[in-house]
Amino acid sequence: MSDNLCGGLPPEICEQLNKEEQFIKIKVEKRRYGKEVTIIEGLSGSDVELKKIASELKSKLAAGGTVKNGKIELQGDHRERVKELLMKMGYPESNIIIIE
Repeated sequence: MSDNLCGGLPPEICEQLNKEEQFIKIKVEKRRYGKEVTIIEGLSGSDVELKKIASELKSKLAAGGTVKNGKIELQGDHRERVKELLMKMGYPESNIIIIE
């Protein structure tokens, strides 16, 4: 991140402020043959950053997944676990919404 976006704040503080401004929605969709897919939307950042987050989630959840159209898709129903992992990554609990 450039210093212009954060007014000269250190990058760590700038990154945390960015995380606090994001509202993340976690939902499950049923796909073909009754397969469930957890969809995480509302994360801002480049495709590279989203792929990094997706990669970390996939390894912690032992699930497959991908990044499509600015959303992370994970195979299976992982709503609660994804919320816990995102909170450990520094996203505030109040900004993470699980859609039933």
